Amino acid sequence: MAFADNLKQLPGISHLSALELLDAQGVLVATIENKPGQAGSLAVYNHLAQLYGAIGPDAAARGLEIYAEHSEDARANPGKHPNIDRLIGLIERGESLRVKQVFAV
Repeated sequence: MAFADNLKQLPGISHLSALELLDAQGVLVATIENKPGQAGSLAVYNHLAQLYGAIGPDAAARGLEIYAEHSEDARANPGKHPNIDRLIGLIERGESLRVKQVFAV
């Protein structure tokens, strides 16, 4: 399935304003906001965190499946899709990120 179709299957994110991604030491490494251009990634990362508890190599591999055609584009064009690049890096390095939800007010 295409990314747009996969996105429709994920839980809603209207209750979130952002996700904070933290490394093993608890350092903030990225924030994904609930805004145009990032909302799809927010939905993907939130879903992965709900399923896996954190985003490690297994969750990242599932995320690449959800991103579908965008994953191929990211591999062909490093830097074009930073949220996908991050998942690829987690797999390559065997690392995990903790996810902290930031709720909308």
